[in-house]
Amino acid sequence: MIRRALTWTLTSTLGLSLVLAGCTSTSNTNGSQPAAKETPKDNSTTANKVTIKMMHLWPAGSSATQNKIVNDIINEYRAANPNVTIEQEVLENEQYKNKMKVLATSNALPDVGFTWAAGYMDPYVKGDMFAPLDDLLQGDLKDKFVKGTTDAYAFGGKTYGLPVELNIVPVYYNKAIFAKYNLTPPKTYDEFKNIVKTLSSNGVQPIALGNKDRWTGSLWYMYLADRIAGSDTLKNAINRSGTFNDPGLTRAASEIQQLVDMNAFNKGFNGLSNDEGKAEFMNSKAAMYMMGTWELPNYTTNKDVKQEFKDQIGFFKFPTVGDGKGNIDSWVGGPGVGLFVANNSKVKDEAKKFVNFFVQKWGEHAISEAGVIPATKVDTSKVKLPQMYIDLLNELNKASNITLFADVQMKPASAEVHLNMIQALYGKAVTPEDFAKKHEDALAKEAK
Repeated sequence: MIRRALTWTLTSTLGLSLVLAGCTSTSNTNGSQPAAKETPKDNSTTANKVTIKMMHLWPAGSSATQNKIVNDIINEYRAANPNVTIEQEVLENEQYKNKMKVLATSNALPDVGFTWAAGYMDPYVKGDMFAPLDDLLQGDLKDKFVKGTTDAYAFGGKTYGLPVELNIVPVYYNKAIFAKYNLTPPKTYDEFKNIVKTLSSNGVQPIALGNKDRWTGSLWYMYLADRIAGSDTLKNAINRSGTFNDPGLTRAASEIQQLVDMNAFNKGFNGLSNDEGKAEFMNSKAAMYMMGTWELPNYTTNKDVKQEFKDQIGFFKFPTVGDGKGNIDSWVGGPGVGLFVANNSKVKDEAKKFVNFFVQKWGEHAISEAGVIPATKVDTSKVKLPQMYIDLLNELNKASNITLFADVQMKPASAEVHLNMIQALYGKAVTPEDFAKKHEDALAKEAK
């Protein structure tokens, strides 16, 4: 996800983050995960032993394919650099974010880790915690990235992170459930609402959603904002050249509550995590699930998912709203996580060398093993890809616009307000008008 630059100081931003987050447990439920046993060293080498501490967010349990790729890359690197040991710490998404906040307060970040772009990483850059990586972009990685994917990691003309993923957000659907009720993928929002009504009236959960994580519900709001108000309206409201009081944005919030009233989402969605919500779709209890293309492995290459289920899954683009200003080739999405090197790392040079290696190898492995779209360029003629992967790459190539994830565009305090308001909106604890006002107040306060 891509975040816009912050104007806050590191101390005030991270201090507030810690107040908001509390001292959330940062224990690693998967344990510290070192790579395979160290390759025996050539006794004749004079190279100094180096240990690189790495933290990532792909646990073996919930992200098995990505976890395996990380370990494969580490083992490849260590085979070529036997003097280097990579020590891993692996945490799931929210734990990872909380651990980053805690480590930042004592400037004790790992040598290599993952960051989201723009607003998320801005306080770390302002605090001089991330090292510039432009030397890598002028070396082996020159012209390797899809155009524009590194821009959101750049501040003041320097690049502080290198993305490994590029994601767009489709609506996945269960073809078998659709066929049972004679439904076809919608092109218009009216058609979509009719699908919701048909499924709900037949006792089928239309949409799987785990909105305890809040950003998941934001995806639906963002698409409605795009389709109703046009591709620039939400972006302009966030960057303050526009306003959240725009009628299109207020209407988008209203449409969310109409979906709630239609029982579009699974029961208890506001108290379920994304993984819990996703389980409703993976267990064929819900007909649709909106999520980024990082989910592609579950529908293409993940050997732990039954082929029968994978064969049932298709995707469609979020439909157009009849009188709206958006178009169907506009997507929510953007670069995913990227690698950083800690600026105060005692092994900075070796850490950069490892990042340079990791980015290139990730592109190779992600395509062939995970069906994950990398941020580096892909020559699809040279690799065998699942059809869904090819179809989504083709959609990406003809995209008219990519609306960056709203919470990541925002500065941290505004992002927290946005996420809280998203949950309140779905829970009908706030009106669409108050939803807009709370955003305006938060964004105006941070703009001062």
